[in-house]
Amino acid sequence: MRLFLAASFIFGFSQSIVDSTLNNFLHETFAISDLQRGLLEIPREMPGLLVIFVSAMLFFSGSRRQAAMANMLCAFGILFIGFYSPGFSVMLIWLLIFSIGQHLFLPLNQSIGMELAVKGETGKRLGQLSAVANVSMIIGSFFIFLGFKYFNMDFKTSYVAAFAGFAAVAFLIFLMKKDEPVPIRTKFQLRKEYKLYYWLSILYGTRKQIFLTFAPWVLVTVFQQKTQVLATLLTIGGVIGIFFKPMLGKAIDKLGERFVLTSEAAILIFVCLCYGFSRDVFSQTTAMYIAFACYIADQLLISAGMARATYLQKIAVRPEDVSQTLTMGVSIDHIFSIGIAVFGGFVWLKWGYQYVFLIGAIIAVINFFSALQIKTNAHK
Repeated sequence: MRLFLAASFIFGFSQSIVDSTLNNFLHETFAISDLQRGLLEIPREMPGLLVIFVSAMLFFSGSRRQAAMANMLCAFGILFIGFYSPGFSVMLIWLLIFSIGQHLFLPLNQSIGMELAVKGETGKRLGQLSAVANVSMIIGSFFIFLGFKYFNMDFKTSYVAAFAGFAAVAFLIFLMKKDEPVPIRTKFQLRKEYKLYYWLSILYGTRKQIFLTFAPWVLVTVFQQKTQVLATLLTIGGVIGIFFKPMLGKAIDKLGERFVLTSEAAILIFVCLCYGFSRDVFSQTTAMYIAFACYIADQLLISAGMARATYLQKIAVRPEDVSQTLTMGVSIDHIFSIGIAVFGGFVWLKWGYQYVFLIGAIIAVINFFSALQIKTNAHK
């Protein structure tokens, strides 16, 4: 548990460096268009679609060894992005490698965390781990803010720091006791018992991708914000998350997954509409601060994904299904998240970014009614 806590802390630090800088790196280094930003999500998110196949190829290693390998891919991917990207097409190769590692680690991070939880307190444990990562994200974002604002830090220096962090995560997880590998035949199973989980994963993938791709791009291109501003917003969201995420984890245990996920969907409807249309109603400055608030709110709401993981654990037919189904959920959600990223790029080009977030609000409405269908033994 101590090794995994340390790994979660350093992973959050490294990931926040990438989150704080990548959009500005793309904008300042390659001057890509809004449509290109949407199309960029094909190679960036394709590993999420393929993660079930990558996981199957590594079936012999067990989830903890896979998690260590995933972080090494992150480490070298981000290092090469910073140092060996003479052109946009070459950068895409390194981004693909980084993204394979990132998407392979995401479901493993949740499944390992749930393995280390006391029965009946899974949400609490995931909330604690998320809070630990949150503290480190604050440190990482603040590191970028100080570096870019006061110490003339560049993207290469920041990516060296991220490389060191991901490599350290790999080492720490490698030191954990090796778990038993899951037979390869179970990797590709789709079970009818988990159909609502798969559907919620699809909705999450589309909703997540709209904010992941286009929310920071709005701040960078529409509101002309610099790297240190995005780092500041991530820092603020991280500070709030220290208190919010453990509370959310406890809420999952006490109030149930249905309550948490329907509440998240309801709030997200409002957030999407404000992010998309505040500039049409208010002055540029007021709209900018509303966008800042919505960006931070989405950072916090994304943590509700813990509730999908604990819901799956409660309905799992067999304990070994959890890790495999979480990974399958990532692959399924990316079929649709890639599509929404490309479609969103075209929508932005033809009608404006406002309508990208209108689509997000519609998805949130569907998500609300879908989450109402959740039933578990603990919360009917």
